[in-house]
Amino acid sequence: MRIVYLAAGAANMFCGSCLHDNTLAAALRLRGADVLLVPTYTPLRTDEENVSEPRVFYGGINVYLQQKSALFRHTPWFLDRWLDSPGLIKWLTSRAASTKPQELGDLTVSMLRGEEGRQRKELDKLIDWLRHQVRPDVIHLSNSMLVGMARELQSQLGVPVACTLSGEDIFLEQLIEPHYTEARQVLRERVRDVAAFVALNRYFADFMADYADIPRERIHVIPHGLKLDGHGTRAAREEGAVRTIGYLARICPEKGLHLLVEAFHRLCDDATLPPVRLRVAGYLGEGDRAYLAALQARIAELGLADRFEYVGEVDRRGKIEFLQSLDVMSVPTVYRESKGLSILEALANAVPVVLPAHGTFPELVADTQGGLLHQPLDPGSLAEQLAIYVRDRVRATRDGLAGQAAVRERYNDDVMAARTLEFYRLVVAGSAGSPSRTSQTAAETR
Repeated sequence: MRIVYLAAGAANMFCGSCLHDNTLAAALRLRGADVLLVPTYTPLRTDEENVSEPRVFYGGINVYLQQKSALFRHTPWFLDRWLDSPGLIKWLTSRAASTKPQELGDLTVSMLRGEEGRQRKELDKLIDWLRHQVRPDVIHLSNSMLVGMARELQSQLGVPVACTLSGEDIFLEQLIEPHYTEARQVLRERVRDVAAFVALNRYFADFMADYADIPRERIHVIPHGLKLDGHGTRAAREEGAVRTIGYLARICPEKGLHLLVEAFHRLCDDATLPPVRLRVAGYLGEGDRAYLAALQARIAELGLADRFEYVGEVDRRGKIEFLQSLDVMSVPTVYRESKGLSILEALANAVPVVLPAHGTFPELVADTQGGLLHQPLDPGSLAEQLAIYVRDRVRATRDGLAGQAAVRERYNDDVMAARTLEFYRLVVAGSAGSPSRTSQTAAETR
């Protein structure tokens, strides 16, 4: 069985979906699967060995130009190939790319319309390559923003198309009218062209069943799995050591770092607690530099600058070293999280977590027993839960080790690959939509 996995690149940012897709493709290959990981929009950026193909389809430059000018919808393919050069895309996206949903409504709708949209030429090029050079048995789309491709892929190639559901609502909910309503309508139509879907947790499977009008039995749940090489138990702390609270995520308002800063302030003011510090790591985009600067000014105003450190973006080795420096980690997202990759990475290093009680987090904490929940958007509640781990090292160690055991058993890359291969067998066999088989065979049971 030949698998083509079409993954949406995220320009120069470490993206949870890109990391997931690359880890999955690598693990599938280790199990002997014939899989091609094919970037769309931009090349993939990952902190592990990049196993993606060295070319890009639906290159971001061509997609944008074809949206804005009819001329570029008719340019020769050899010119398009130059514009799809991974090096050129990387260079341009590092300088002038816009991924703000408010500015991409018309493009989003056009992409969802597939063969009826302004990027029809890109779909023709992809189909030509798949038909003559690849000949896949199944095609997997990395998120539902790509479902506009599914109808023609299935019709022209005669193969089933699967799709992962991966937090698309966060982008769609920021579109401006009339594009928001159009995009929702087209999405609900185009999901009918997909044979079966994958979600990383039950929360998002249930949510997208309603949001995109997908029959719930067509959504399989296959949790994310980590490549565990290098992850391990953090070194024991001395009794009087400063407790380190950590944050690993993109630096932006949506991820809730400002809430953690306010909770950190409360912990520092609590004389009954051991001393604490706050370490932060993650990608910082140009548009969010003012946000970080404002937080740093707030920390300085509180007299806590010597207890705060932004270590910047980290590679895989740096990420593991960062996580193993922590006593507890929190990413208090404002929105309802659908993935939580960095949370699993913390648990893989026996670091307990404190998370908002929404999205996938309650499900994840219940399954791993590796953390505590706080009231969403409430710095006071967050501080109270963090204080439990700051004060009680025995409980922090116990919960961290419980989370680590769960990750090693159920959230590793080999388990993810095995469940995904079974999913592909069901899709190819034409039985993926059968309610009698989806729940158990596609890994909803843990």
